[in-house]
Amino acid sequence: MDELLPSPGRRSYAPSPDIVKEVPRFRLPGLPRVRPHFPHFLERRNPADPAIFLTLALSVSAAVALGSLYAPAYQVSVDGVALGLVSSRQAVEDAILRVEERASEILGYEYTLVHDMGYDYTLALKEDQIPVSRVETYLFDQIGEVMKTSVLTVNGQMIGAVDDGESLDAMLESIQAPYINENTISSRFVQDLTVTREYTPTTALREIGEMEAILTSNSLEQVDYSVKAGDTFSGIANRHGMTVDQLRELNPDIDINELWVDQTLTISQAVPFLSVETTDRVTYDGAVPFPVEEVLDDTVYQGYTKVRVPGVEGWATYNADVTYVNGVEQERIINSTDVHTEPVTQVVAVGTKPRPKTMATGKFIWPIYGRVTSGYGSRYIFGSYSFHSGIDIAGSYGASIVASDGGKVTFAGTGTGGYWSYGNYVVIDHENGLQTIYAHCSSLCVKAGERVYQGQVIARVGSTGRSTGNHCHFQVKQNGTTVSPWNYLP
Repeated sequence: MDELLPSPGRRSYAPSPDIVKEVPRFRLPGLPRVRPHFPHFLERRNPADPAIFLTLALSVSAAVALGSLYAPAYQVSVDGVALGLVSSRQAVEDAILRVEERASEILGYEYTLVHDMGYDYTLALKEDQIPVSRVETYLFDQIGEVMKTSVLTVNGQMIGAVDDGESLDAMLESIQAPYINENTISSRFVQDLTVTREYTPTTALREIGEMEAILTSNSLEQVDYSVKAGDTFSGIANRHGMTVDQLRELNPDIDINELWVDQTLTISQAVPFLSVETTDRVTYDGAVPFPVEEVLDDTVYQGYTKVRVPGVEGWATYNADVTYVNGVEQERIINSTDVHTEPVTQVVAVGTKPRPKTMATGKFIWPIYGRVTSGYGSRYIFGSYSFHSGIDIAGSYGASIVASDGGKVTFAGTGTGGYWSYGNYVVIDHENGLQTIYAHCSSLCVKAGERVYQGQVIARVGSTGRSTGNHCHFQVKQNGTTVSPWNYLP
């Protein structure tokens, strides 16, 4: 029981709470209640204890302060050149791998860095350490096969690279310069052109003059062409600097003797490698179009019109934005119009009078249905090349030939003069600027001066004149000039 009470000569320490709770249960009968006493360890201390405590506290604070300012580091050097302090050697090794991978990608083959790398361990201020990216950039700049250049790309195609970006910009400005004037408000290249600063193989370097020659050159490209009235296969080829054989090669499925309006052909056309689009803001004087008013008139045949009051243009000052591509106008947007003289409205009578049966409809039908044996344009016949002024439609002897449209017969007889080779033929004036000719007939069914309607039999198929077999030579003239029948036949 004595062991449970504190002794005057013994240093005691506070027991656990469980022990304290149990103390009252051991009081002996007849003895006064004794309250246990457990002094705090600071109540009994050595005079030197405060100094020790203070020293420990300062040491801990100093260690914390130093840990926040200093850290282990490596002094990195490349071939004896000190680059700076980095926190991790592994970070530098990873940077070397990235440099090798990037260089391999640029050069197109596996590239390995060959350098003497130095790593000296030390303890250094954190603020004195450099980012690993600086080491990575230095290593990349040491690669002789790769350099940072200004790269020109057009439509995704790399044209070349130059070390001097300013000279590249000056060259591009010189290409635009001929199309820029005092009225130009914007200028750009039509193609997707970019200039970037990036690492490239040294083999990508080009002279400025060489790059300019590429950008200003023309290339032959295949484009679509829509056939227009009066076009011939040979004429289309000639206008676009091609031979007939070259045009035929691009259009193997086209019958060169059977062209029609709005038919699409593939042609070769010179296209600039780099095109310049400019917009000019201009002010100019010009005519004001007159409006047209239509009125019904029962004295004019249906399908025809007649001007009752001629229109007169006005006069105005315009302000407009005009867009050009390589100097050729593409679009004109009128910003404002200052009218000086108002235009006079044109009044047009629209016919409502029923048309006579023999009047032209304005649309042709086939004079005879059959195989076209010879087309319009150049052909080889009778041992030489000649121009064929119409189309030859095969038919059996004596088959009916009908008028392609209504009109007046101006000739029906045997060929004389310039038409001696036509044999028996008929000419119909459709009184709308168009004439049709039907030649090599075996017999004629109309006379000069008669009026005929569309679809009326006018002759029979034969082989008179200079002919190689039974057929109808069908020819069309517009205002006295022979044109392609394909422009009018359905």
